[in-house]
Amino acid sequence: MSYSIDLGGHVALVTGASSGFGIHFARVLSEAGASVVLAARRTERIDAFAAQIKAGGGAAAAVTMDVTDPGSVAAGFEAATQAFGPPDIIVNNAGVANPVGFLDLTEEDWDLVMGANFKGVRLVGREAASRLVAAKKPGSIINIGSILAHGGQPQQSAYAASKAAVVQLTKVMALELFRHDIRVNALCPGYFRTEMNEEFFGSEAGKAYIARTPGHRLGELSELTLPLLMFASSASGFTTGASLMVDGGHTARLV
Repeated sequence: MSYSIDLGGHVALVTGASSGFGIHFARVLSEAGASVVLAARRTERIDAFAAQIKAGGGAAAAVTMDVTDPGSVAAGFEAATQAFGPPDIIVNNAGVANPVGFLDLTEEDWDLVMGANFKGVRLVGREAASRLVAAKKPGSIINIGSILAHGGQPQQSAYAASKAAVVQLTKVMALELFRHDIRVNALCPGYFRTEMNEEFFGSEAGKAYIARTPGHRLGELSELTLPLLMFASSASGFTTGASLMVDGGHTARLV
């Protein structure tokens, strides 16, 4: 499938690019013409995916990055800049899920989820924005939220809190950075089959959950493609601070 959005000349950095949404987002941005930097801790995976993109004629580099470590984030951006120039499209995708009941949630559980899902977005966003401002370069930061930023679900207190925090951080970043021509938006997916959830959605409980959704199905990754490209490109040049849910109507229902 082809799209009219051209990201030629842009440099995109995608965190959590070793699986799931991250791989899809990186592929989409590459196919739109951007030079893509794949950032993740699982180096062997991003090396292999970068090689695939280059074999297909795209420009890609892999950088090892722990989004919870400021030094690792800075080093990753420096490597990305050395490869292609300062990244001007940032997809803050890295994250984890750790379903635990509220009464059983330990400090370690909380810190794991909030670190990857919220602290990581702050650190990566700050590094990206600081470099763009210093270079006097416009940019787009796309923070990956979730429908659980807008509603609760049992055993997801840490995850829901982290994603709600991402949406609120997105709004404040947008207010402060738009004067520098940097847009910040949140893309909030519903349920899509990924490595993180495929075991659950393959179970009887998971199938029953899908049957209760408005469309009686999970989303297809291709249905995130144009929302991502819209935020990444000048097509949304006057859109900042937005939170876009792509969830098949899931959050539109009351029960």
